[in-house]
Amino acid sequence: MNTYLVLTVIADDKPGLVEALSSVIAEHNGNWLESSMSQLAGKFAGILRVSVSKQQAEALTAALQALSGEWKLVIEQVDSEEASDQARTVELSLVGNDRPGIVREISHALAVLSINVEQLNTECAPAPMSGAPLFRTKARLRVPQEMELEELQTELERLADDLIVELKAD
Repeated sequence: MNTYLVLTVIADDKPGLVEALSSVIAEHNGNWLESSMSQLAGKFAGILRVSVSKQQAEALTAALQALSGEWKLVIEQVDSEEASDQARTVELSLVGNDRPGIVREISHALAVLSINVEQLNTECAPAPMSGAPLFRTKARLRVPQEMELEELQTELERLADDLIVELKAD
């Protein structure tokens, strides 16, 4: 029977970090299932999910922790792949003028509606014509089955007049 490890890693960015991580996982017969990794301000930041036999989990965890001199590492073990619930997946795309607190405003609106954020990617970039900073986000959300997407769109658009909100249900 397999168990799952969720790992978060932060390190000074340099070549070979992913290879070192993947080598240790492979040496312990772990299966790298999914990940999201980025370079942010000279740091490597990653989160990944690994499947490994229960017999190998402790050895894999110890081997990963032995490398922790190179990086900061947090490992969480979970016994189930994912929880099932009565929600559906919705893809959110949002663009608006950047301002302090915009992520807090969006996340608060989602929390009030009992919406879970499964994945969130954000960036700030200059607008094509004016050069003013634009905030962009793409997110995968778990939305209660009974919620109408129009209600979600209306709530997000209330945050600011300039927000462009697109929702797509899977």
